[in-house]
Amino acid sequence: MSWRDQFHSRFVALMKIVLPLAALGILSTLFLFSDGIDPGSTVPVTSIDLQQRAEDQGATNATFAGVTRSGDEVLILTERSRPSADNPRVFVAEDVMAEYRLSSGTGIDITSRHAEMNQSSNTAELSGDVLLKTTTGYTITTDALKTQFDTLFAETPGPITGQAPAGDLTAGRMVLEHNDETGTSHLRFTDGVKLVYQHQPQED
Repeated sequence: MSWRDQFHSRFVALMKIVLPLAALGILSTLFLFSDGIDPGSTVPVTSIDLQQRAEDQGATNATFAGVTRSGDEVLILTERSRPSADNPRVFVAEDVMAEYRLSSGTGIDITSRHAEMNQSSNTAELSGDVLLKTTTGYTITTDALKTQFDTLFAETPGPITGQAPAGDLTAGRMVLEHNDETGTSHLRFTDGVKLVYQHQPQED
């Protein structure tokens, strides 16, 4: 065997010893520089407010649809809604839009910032920038509005302002209801009604 073959064999044998030792040295260095771990310490647990989680249960972009006894279609859209903490049959909603499509062809759109909808009584109480618009030319604003789902009915507990087809309108109370005898729906204004007539120019 030549000296080159002997050198190669000795070099390989030496590397088989040196390389594993070097690897062990690197691993021991890593353990020396790593953070100390206390085996007696507890695992950190994130604190969760279960009551808040329960109160936050709900749905986004929820839709409620139905038909009144007189055949009018009702569609209610909410940005966010959740069951009430006091009554699971009551839903608390935000950014509400209600659409009524009457059998007569008239459309009524109602929007509000908040609403409480009771499934047991088929009623809803809307509050916060309540706006009511009809396809017959009425635009009404008020602070609160009480409505029903199984029949066409809505009333304001307080004053309203808005526009009627004939001019500016203010009143202490407004009622929207369906007359079962005539089969028609009406808007009634009471308690100090004031209408400022605005002349409508005639079309040529």
